[in-house]
Amino acid sequence: MLKTAQKEFWFIVGSQHLYGKEALAEVKAHAQTMTDALNESGVLPYPIVLQDLAVSADTITSMMKEVNYRDEVAGVITWMHTFSPAKMWIRGTKLLQKPLLHLATQFNESIPWETIDMDFMNLNQSAHGDREYGFINARLNKQNKIVVGYWERPQVQQQIAQWMDVAAAYNESFNIKVARFGDNMRNVGVTEGDKIEAQIQFGWTVDYFGIGDLVQYVNAVTEEEINDLFAEYADAYEFVYGDYSAEEWESSVKVQASYEIAIKRFLDEGGYSAFTTNFEDLYGMKQLPGLAVQRLMAQGYGFAGEGDWKTAALDRLLKVMSHNQSTGFMEDYTYELAPGRESVLQSHMLEVDPTLAVNKPKLIVSPLGIGNREDPARLVFDGKQGEGVVVSMADFGTHYKLLINEVSAFEPEVPAPNLPVARVLWNIKPNFQDGVKAWIENGGGHHTVLSLNLTTDQIVSYAKLVDLEYVIIK
Repeated sequence: MLKTAQKEFWFIVGSQHLYGKEALAEVKAHAQTMTDALNESGVLPYPIVLQDLAVSADTITSMMKEVNYRDEVAGVITWMHTFSPAKMWIRGTKLLQKPLLHLATQFNESIPWETIDMDFMNLNQSAHGDREYGFINARLNKQNKIVVGYWERPQVQQQIAQWMDVAAAYNESFNIKVARFGDNMRNVGVTEGDKIEAQIQFGWTVDYFGIGDLVQYVNAVTEEEINDLFAEYADAYEFVYGDYSAEEWESSVKVQASYEIAIKRFLDEGGYSAFTTNFEDLYGMKQLPGLAVQRLMAQGYGFAGEGDWKTAALDRLLKVMSHNQSTGFMEDYTYELAPGRESVLQSHMLEVDPTLAVNKPKLIVSPLGIGNREDPARLVFDGKQGEGVVVSMADFGTHYKLLINEVSAFEPEVPAPNLPVARVLWNIKPNFQDGVKAWIENGGGHHTVLSLNLTTDQIVSYAKLVDLEYVIIK
């Protein structure tokens, strides 16, 4: 997978000097026990690092400043062990520019009724502290996440883990660079957008390159490199020659191998983690990149067709959030309208993400009715089943809007021997009629990103972090 920088999260525990040094020592011991246990749980995707106790405004402010300037720190998890007066947090919280999670928990699971006294009450004031701290975050309009429950419970740890993935993606969002090979598809509305506003709001850099810039890289790929990559294809996929001679078929596949090598080299040299192509811009190329794009998506690069840079960047963002598991670019194609079986067939001309494949992909060559180029190679497979979320970003001129729809993907039961592209099928929630209608009414695009590894809550958490309007269809 295309790697991202290693991240960590700072664990800041709220307390105060009021109850003396012994109490603070016990708070620090509790916090260290929690830190060690959470890191050893195997649930959290990133480590947490315990910081000094938050016992004064100066301490808190200093830590939050440090968070902002430490690239490896993706966010802050706070826990109000004792009553932590919220005025101490104002300056530091206002300065914090990274995601914040308020863990509303306490060290002990149950109240020790036989031994409880005022020393215990004063030390373990999480319920008290949560309200005070929650008030100031609400007053500051801080879009922080709140996770409630006993910290050793798997469901609580899972919520922390999911938020960590969102926070890591939020930080990565400011590093996303999209290379547009050619311009947008002519006369298509949803692929347009305000690139300057996207960079301001989401951190995305979007650059245009003429096809000739890429062709130079293609021409520089060596025959040895192509043959080595072709050998990888033989190990990974089922070769299906169809009506082509072995020589014709292999020649077509090797064109895609040269594209894969060239595009990856171009992206890596320029620091790009997402890209677009357009079948209307293919001057100097023999084929529309198909297999090459699929292979790069499987490695973690974001992609969208027809020059749709918004969806390409969104694809990369959700791949980071999902660790590139079962997440990829999609396009609505055809309805199934038989009563009781209403669903949507998702596909694309060539570029369906193999991270969604349920079976070993077949590598085929087939004509493409658009682009006026040679027959391109591509991977054909059926999509996985699972509960998922479909996301689309639209530019409404005055603002961006995120459309979120929960779906149930299912494996196709009927073969499609004449369909030369991969296929993904899903049922729309809450039901086909209401879901499709709501999507259309709210201006959802035909290009989306599907993830069978993320939740609506995670997508919403990201939207709040970047002040992005969102609509949930479920």
